[in-house]
Amino acid sequence: MTGPGYDNGDLPAVFPDWSPYADLESAARAYLRDPDIALDALGGVLRGASVLGFTLERFVNEVNGVWQEVVVCDGSRLVLWHGEDVPPGEGPPGSMTSSLRVVPVSTVTEVGCRRRLTRSETGEIRVDSIDVYLLLSSLDEAPPSEEMAGAPRHDALRFGKTLDDGGAGQIARLEEFARLVASVVGRPLL
Repeated sequence: MTGPGYDNGDLPAVFPDWSPYADLESAARAYLRDPDIALDALGGVLRGASVLGFTLERFVNEVNGVWQEVVVCDGSRLVLWHGEDVPPGEGPPGSMTSSLRVVPVSTVTEVGCRRRLTRSETGEIRVDSIDVYLLLSSLDEAPPSEEMAGAPRHDALRFGKTLDDGGAGQIARLEEFARLVASVVGRPLL
């Protein structure tokens, strides 16, 4: 996998940590490969709205290359940007997709957060992974599996961080994001 901006052409296996950055622009510039594309797409929708919280994700997929995601909550909407390299043979070399999705917070019907805790020999407890889901009232567009045939399946947004994939700071920031979304779900919009 090659990418711009690295002397030997290889993308690093471990990405910089975005969790110390409280503002979206600084975090995106520290973490994403294509922050300008993401920020431009998000800015076109946010148009000055307050960013109450956000989470970022990035990984390298052996087939498609770099996959990036930003999810922003402004109190009434979740604005999701997703960028992904196009697989070889499906476009000119270096091609990527840039997608934007806006989900009204009113469509979030459930927020779930599962933390895996470990206890050290001294009894200290730490969180070593977190999985968050936001269940939506919309139906999933994916065809049902054989065991789910005939039953509608609700759309969900899923996010996860581990000590190996993101570290303690990103785990804490994802949990903070889940709490933010949970705090605005079900409240009347002003």
